[in-house]
Amino acid sequence: MKKILAIFQKETILRFTSPIEWLFFLILPLFFTFVLAGGTAGNMDTRTRLAVVDQANSTLSAQLIAGLEASGSIRPDVKTLAEAEDEFSKRNVSAVLVIPPDFTLEKLREGALALDLRQLPNNLNSLAAYQTVQTILGRLSSSVEIAQQSVQAAEDLRPFENDAERAAYFDAALDAAQTELSVAPQRVATAQALVEDPVEYDPRANSSAGQLITWVFIPLFGISVTFAYERATGTLRRLLTTPTRKATYLLGTLLAAVFWALVQMLLLVLFGIFVMKLNWGHSPAALAVILTASALAASAIGVAMGAFVKTEGQANGLSIMLGMVMALLGGCWYPLELFPAVVQQAVKVLPTRWAMQGMLDIVLRGQDLSAVLPEAAVLLGFAVVFYAIGIWRFRYE
Repeated sequence: MKKILAIFQKETILRFTSPIEWLFFLILPLFFTFVLAGGTAGNMDTRTRLAVVDQANSTLSAQLIAGLEASGSIRPDVKTLAEAEDEFSKRNVSAVLVIPPDFTLEKLREGALALDLRQLPNNLNSLAAYQTVQTILGRLSSSVEIAQQSVQAAEDLRPFENDAERAAYFDAALDAAQTELSVAPQRVATAQALVEDPVEYDPRANSSAGQLITWVFIPLFGISVTFAYERATGTLRRLLTTPTRKATYLLGTLLAAVFWALVQMLLLVLFGIFVMKLNWGHSPAALAVILTASALAASAIGVAMGAFVKTEGQANGLSIMLGMVMALLGGCWYPLELFPAVVQQAVKVLPTRWAMQGMLDIVLRGQDLSAVLPEAAVLLGFAVVFYAIGIWRFRYE
């Protein structure tokens, strides 16, 4: 046991001797995870921002802004005229809506309303703002027209005693019309397939799981670099001439690599939980199983590679290239559902595909231990096969 711990300590010291290692161990993984997730820890509002200047501060202007806020395409941002013009001049917004002081219900009843909508030319976002404003104004005009018709019908039955009674009736009719229009059924019928959409995508979850696999698998493949270096320098030959068995050396080396891989995984998971607000921790047992199985599979490939490569440079280049290709094809950078069907079937031979699926089952789909056992079993199968190859072909010179 002391020999195993001594080899573990030696591998740890060698790995973290250079401060550059921390750049690849923690800083770059966190940076790319955050950036590729969209730089946000929550659901991002993707609606087009529209600067709104409310000079009326009337009931009607408030209804217009509320209608914009409820839309699925426009996010109103109320500002002063100077602020809005500054944003528009810097092209930070595609359109500015200026609501004039006379934007009132009285003017709407007279049909004399006017709005100042300033748009960037040939810009799709400004066109979306224009169409949304037109739609909301049309709805407001419809409610006023309905209220006016209601007032006219009531007056035909019994004249109002005075203007105050007529105005009160109009306000009540307008409120009722707006309520009915807000709950009016859609005229376009939509049909939803009974088959669930197979594409599930959350950029935060995909980035967190994908970058975890990418940045952990490549160093584990790098076990081959250790073997190649120690063979080239004669260190491995001298070590094995001592009363140290091959199994002891391999176990100590693998224990160090897998241990620090699990530490790195845990740090990235904690970042996902506390910074990105992802649901990594709802099933600790499932998480522990899939992380351990992934680390063992990746380290096994590193051992197998180490048995075949001849030089340190060759091992380093192959580790990086193989790690990047496996990450890309395994769905770590883009959702696997975006790949052609034939590719989705072909990449089942890659451990990154199974690791990614198992991690997404946890963080994206909220599943527990029983759901990730198939993926973990496949990863452990990779580990058994590649460990067997690496140990069988292991050589010290």
